[in-house]
Amino acid sequence: MNENPEIGQSVQAAGLATNFLEQGKGQPVLMIHGSGPGVTGYANWRLTMPALAENHRVIAPDIPGFGYTERPADGKYGLDFWTHHMVSFLDALGIEKTHLVGNSFGGALSLALAARHPDRVDKLVLMGAVGTNFDLTWGLDQVWGYTPSMENMRRLIGIFAYNSALVTDDLVNSRYQASMRPGFQESYARLFPEPRQKQISGLATSEADIAKIPHPTLIVHGRDDKVIPLSNSVKLNHLIRQSELHIFGECGHWTQIEKKDRFNRLIGDFLAS
Repeated sequence: MNENPEIGQSVQAAGLATNFLEQGKGQPVLMIHGSGPGVTGYANWRLTMPALAENHRVIAPDIPGFGYTERPADGKYGLDFWTHHMVSFLDALGIEKTHLVGNSFGGALSLALAARHPDRVDKLVLMGAVGTNFDLTWGLDQVWGYTPSMENMRRLIGIFAYNSALVTDDLVNSRYQASMRPGFQESYARLFPEPRQKQISGLATSEADIAKIPHPTLIVHGRDDKVIPLSNSVKLNHLIRQSELHIFGECGHWTQIEKKDRFNRLIGDFLAS
């Protein structure tokens, strides 16, 4: 029996064995993780899935290039590839329509799915989302340029979190060990190479297409986010007609961790309304 909580079920999607976690029953909620080193669906959403699973079928895959999902043989990634893979993943699970919750990089993928395949999306939740053009921040440059060391991981977690009390030795060590798993760093180093401003543009959906998104949308951001600028979410709120914006004070890029109880209630109420 597998004892690693990050490894769940596997399904073939776009020709890749795709690792995913699933909890609960009801209307599907697809949760797409961010792009931190060593990230998995579990690492990103472990505190959110149980709360949403009380009323929904919650699914958290590892996006190709991250976690325990098979990596493409050619090592080529990009928004078109990831969007195609997500649609194939939904098809493989027999899901015609789903709520989407996207964090950071996952927000960019969620925006692309909603814009390109609006019939597959019900409600949309964007948290500290990429997906529009903005100037590369120092924080994001540190995240995408990470090379494995305990010191670098400690600095990264300090960038992610507003509350320094979260930067514990146990958390630093566990995330460092995750980033050191076989194949993880090799794949990660190829995802967002320099010039990283180009990578931001590569994840962007045009403002004209974002403005056409018809879905009810909840946009969440930490006011003190050092990785993705708050102005991104303000822009999305202006562009998406049926959107509302919730800003958490004294909160960095880890809204789902730093404000987990209020975040879970906010998302749950929005999806239930």
